[in-house]
Amino acid sequence: MLVPVAVTATQGTATATAATPAVACTSKQAGLAAKLVKDITAAVQGRASTTAVLVNDRVTKTSCILRPDQKFDSASVVKVAVLATLLWDAQKTGRQLTGTEKSRATAMITKSDNDATTALWRQLGATKVKAFLTAAGMPKTVPGANGYWGLTQITARDQQRLLALLTAKNTVLTDASRAYVLQLMNSVVASQRWGVPAGAPSTAKIHVKNGWLQRATHGWRVHSIGAFTGSAHNYQLTVLTQDNTTMNDGINTIQAVARAVHKDLSPTSSAGLRYNPTSTPQEAVPAVPERPARDMVTAYPTAR
Repeated sequence: MLVPVAVTATQGTATATAATPAVACTSKQAGLAAKLVKDITAAVQGRASTTAVLVNDRVTKTSCILRPDQKFDSASVVKVAVLATLLWDAQKTGRQLTGTEKSRATAMITKSDNDATTALWRQLGATKVKAFLTAAGMPKTVPGANGYWGLTQITARDQQRLLALLTAKNTVLTDASRAYVLQLMNSVVASQRWGVPAGAPSTAKIHVKNGWLQRATHGWRVHSIGAFTGSAHNYQLTVLTQDNTTMNDGINTIQAVARAVHKDLSPTSSAGLRYNPTSTPQEAVPAVPERPARDMVTAYPTAR
């Protein structure tokens, strides 16, 4: 009997240097690593975005990385970690979330509400957030200082560790806590169902959180993290970008990567049944020292 072994594939470009990272994949499914490398590389090639990608598929034992430890300002994707911290802290005393906490958690994840996030961030405090990050094995994630939670420093590798905790039994988050976070991530409003869900097979259940933020340096940061579950699916995808001239640039980059990943992981799914994200993405913009928070900003990307 043949025993499957992991196959590694990487790809750079003709002009690649030591400073230009290449996509690298491993898989126990024959040919899949090379295909993902080729397609993810094509999705990011020629774009202005500095892009980090991490894929983990438990079904095919596949993993892909691109700039896994590059640091980015989190924008609103940190809201998942805020909720996970709240639940982890409540678990310690065996208490249930209060009605106010549930209301804020729902608004924070499903509508990306900034005021709800700020209230929970202040309630928890940096000490508890840091303690959760340590327990979760997210050593390179650093909470934003002075209440600026949107400036939390994140990496694709740490975001994938968080998604991994949410999608498999572990000793950090209880099954009830994991299910609660995933249920909210599956219930985001239609205008925020963009990013990594693009091109997902109809048989997958989508759990997503996005964010964007503009600053004088590195332009627009546009991020999307998601888990895809169901009887035939068990994979997580993180795409973080910066140096985008516009929001649309970041959205287009993320969705190009997502379509490539979903197609390669679910090649038999009908193109007509794949998930088509909103044509008018919206997101809340966190506060930064030079500018207050903004509730909703709308983008108008075109697939490319």
